[in-house]
Amino acid sequence: MAVLAAAAALVVLVPLSRGGRAAGAPSPAIAIYRDQLEEVDRDVSRGLIAESEAEAARTEIARRLIRADAEAAPPEPDRPLARRAAAILAIAAPLVAFGAYLWLGSPEMPDQPLSSRLDTPLDQADVQTLVAKVESHLAAHPEDGAGWEVIGPVYLRAGRYDDAVRAFGNALRILGSTAARETALGDAMVRANNGLVIADAHAAFERAAKLDPTAIAPRFYLAVALGQDGKKPEAVAAWQALLKDAPADAAWAPVARAALAKLEGSAAPTAAASAAPGPSEADAAASADMAPEERLQMINGMVAQLAGKLAANPDDPEGWARLVRSYIVLGRTDDARDALKKARTALAASPDRLAPVEAEARSAGIE
Repeated sequence: MAVLAAAAALVVLVPLSRGGRAAGAPSPAIAIYRDQLEEVDRDVSRGLIAESEAEAARTEIARRLIRADAEAAPPEPDRPLARRAAAILAIAAPLVAFGAYLWLGSPEMPDQPLSSRLDTPLDQADVQTLVAKVESHLAAHPEDGAGWEVIGPVYLRAGRYDDAVRAFGNALRILGSTAARETALGDAMVRANNGLVIADAHAAFERAAKLDPTAIAPRFYLAVALGQDGKKPEAVAAWQALLKDAPADAAWAPVARAALAKLEGSAAPTAAASAAPGPSEADAAASADMAPEERLQMINGMVAQLAGKLAANPDDPEGWARLVRSYIVLGRTDDARDALKKARTALAASPDRLAPVEAEARSAGIE
């Protein structure tokens, strides 16, 4: 680093050592006018123009030459004091930086390349190092199903949903199908698609439900999928069956009851509304095992995605209602009012379609 700093300083010092320019470079216009004067003399000698015409041309060219010479940039004066100050700064900057590093930095600390960090004992390694260890192991042993099953939940917590899908998929392929593995794969797919239960995730949840009919998670997601597909009667029946034997303290029960109440009290959701990004029932269930900060970050990200989608396609009353409700739940009242104002502008020509948004706002006391 010191050598590089010295090389950079030389780039400044070498031009400074040459001093100011003794004379400015000749202007291109001056050279052209001089050529024109020589051309006039040649034309006179060849008899192409009369002397009187040549004299008039010389006068005009001379006038332009004088003006161009007056407009030419003056030579740069030599300022030795400024050059010395610049030279001192160019030398002092890398010296001060190097001295500050020796004082404040840790030059004696050895490098920590990945290869050496992978040799760190497990009880002393941080999460990133542990993940790197597992990834290095799986790169060398891609058929280690247990390794894929271990790293999948880590990817999920880190928000690396595509990597989680790949990890759970490999674990399922190598170790075989179980209700837990099918559910984990489907869950990762739902998170990777902003809460939407896509066809592959739906198939995984169906396989999980067949392997373990008492498992809650796959039945929960299948109920969400029915609602997203606009199948209101089937979704209502699925939620009712799920809640029938639900423990009173089940973390997912309030979400299921809210989804059921929404279906029983409103029209079936449209495909556009069900596919809109934002915190859905599935997202709420999936975030139940997260830390509060992680859960809030995930929900805020999904709300931001929904707001962006509505900005690009504002003709979506269900989406606006969902955005207003999300802001209210998050305690962002000003944002909810702003969303209501934008919905009124976007749906001004359709008061009946705006009604659900207005109802959502009124229920929270927002006008």
